[in-house]
Amino acid sequence: MTRASSELDGMGTLRRSHACGAVSAADVGSEVVVAGWVQRRRDHGGVIFVDLRDHQGLVQVVFRPEESAESHERAGEFRSEYVILARGTVQRRTPDTVNPKMATGEIEVVAQEVRLLNRATPPPFPLEDNPGVDESTRMRYRIHDLRRSPLQRNLRIRHELYQVARRILCEQNFLEIETPMLTKSTPEGARDFLVPSRLQPGEFYALPQSPQLMKQLLMVAGLDRYFQIVRCFRDEDQRADRQLEFTQIDLEMSFVGVEDVLGVLEKLTAGVFEQVIGVEIRRPFLRISYADAMARFGSDSPDTRIQLELVDLSEAFRESDFRAFRSVIDAGGIVKCLPIHDAQELGRGAVDRLEKFVKKELGAKGLAWIRVAEDGSWQSPIVKFFSDAERATIEQRTAARPGSLLFFQADQAARANAVLSRLRTDLGRQLGRVDERPWDVLFVVDFPIFRRDDDGELTYVHQPFVAPIDEDIPLLATAPERVRGTHYDVVVNGVELGSGSLRNHRADVQRRILEIIGYSKQAAEARFGFLLNALDAGAPPHGGFAYGLDRWVMVLAGVDNLREVIAFPKTQRGQDLLMDAPTVVDQEQLDELQLRLAPPPKRGG
Repeated sequence: MTRASSELDGMGTLRRSHACGAVSAADVGSEVVVAGWVQRRRDHGGVIFVDLRDHQGLVQVVFRPEESAESHERAGEFRSEYVILARGTVQRRTPDTVNPKMATGEIEVVAQEVRLLNRATPPPFPLEDNPGVDESTRMRYRIHDLRRSPLQRNLRIRHELYQVARRILCEQNFLEIETPMLTKSTPEGARDFLVPSRLQPGEFYALPQSPQLMKQLLMVAGLDRYFQIVRCFRDEDQRADRQLEFTQIDLEMSFVGVEDVLGVLEKLTAGVFEQVIGVEIRRPFLRISYADAMARFGSDSPDTRIQLELVDLSEAFRESDFRAFRSVIDAGGIVKCLPIHDAQELGRGAVDRLEKFVKKELGAKGLAWIRVAEDGSWQSPIVKFFSDAERATIEQRTAARPGSLLFFQADQAARANAVLSRLRTDLGRQLGRVDERPWDVLFVVDFPIFRRDDDGELTYVHQPFVAPIDEDIPLLATAPERVRGTHYDVVVNGVELGSGSLRNHRADVQRRILEIIGYSKQAAEARFGFLLNALDAGAPPHGGFAYGLDRWVMVLAGVDNLREVIAFPKTQRGQDLLMDAPTVVDQEQLDELQLRLAPPPKRGG
């Protein structure tokens, strides 16, 4: 007797024997039990075909009335995303029905029994590789989105990265140690997330931007080698490669120099690529200094596969009569050029679009350009302002020739480099100026410790605990801007995977750096007294590194957005659309914490 259509089944004694994607030709003639979600159902003249999906893939289940009339009738009720369990025999498909697009396309399961475990509302979008909906819809219905094979693949890569990294670090005698989530607010380069304390009214914990200080304390405590896969939190504006909460592979080592740390990083980085995605990375890694990277590529995380380089022309215009360039140099800025040879396909319309792009999206003041015509003449509104000597210098430094297109930025160094670096990357890819190496892995080394902020004051480049190169320590007292740090980055295909350095193990050096960036003696003791006291207690030389695990998965998976490799990400506005967070809390909770909310500012006020 057929059961009523409103009934749902339990699993009873039936248990899944195979994942859907694991059934293979080796199972032909065997009975299997598979379970999953209905990807699609097709009724072909009385025979019903169901593509059944689980975490390992798809398998076709066939329902024939002559095999089981009851199962065939029940299959007629199935809809997309219903959850079912089926028992049947594996058989080969006929040659004309083999599906080469499915890993299980040679076989099918002929059902003798089926159980409906749960119904489902229709999914909000097709659960396919390219569902064709906006990202906010996918994030609001994340449980459906996560059923798609690309996201499941990305999360498997993430899992493998965890396991491989742990194994490699453990083999090198690192200890995995947890550090607190509720800690002290310290400057790390972004805003802290603050957590009010109920037991100490008016006081706050901070969620860690990184375990930086804790891992230094572990080294002072004699743990020698530490690592942790840790959640971190930074209240900063979102981009495709940033999230409010993110994951780091954090490590620290005692009694080491830069070469010791880089050796560990090279082994770990290459090992992950080989064991997670089967790619062998060329070793030793290429090394490039920060100064060289900025001079040639305008970025401290360059993709050196792109065969375009920048040229600094500041000296050529230091005494120029062309005020647009001369005034920038007088104000401490630079004049820099991106030469592109054989650029005939970049017509005037393309140049105009690039000028609008850099002004609107990158904050540039404009985009000066020169085109070298086939007869060797220079075409540009700015050419008339150049002297013969300036033209000769430009031609010599850029190797300009017929067909060349030269783009200029005259601005403060940071903005000029950022604009031309972006054009270098975008146009290099657009024009095919990329060599054939699939992976470009390098160390960027010898960063400066200090930089000038927008107010002209000295601040740190990365964080205030980077140790100077020994020979530059005397410059802390005389010329701090010239002090080089022991900082190093790992960069893969133009993506910074992470950063690290040797740390200040001498308290006097650490105090001097804090003084240079504006901390009085009293303020330094109030904010960092626990660290300074620890350094005074006998700190060993130590250094470490932190990989951005989410970025690393993004690179391994070949996607360009962190939200594609995180199970439950936030939007660019920091919202969780699935959980509807953040949200307001009850007044009772605020009263318990002795917090009062200020009214929001009036619009237009």
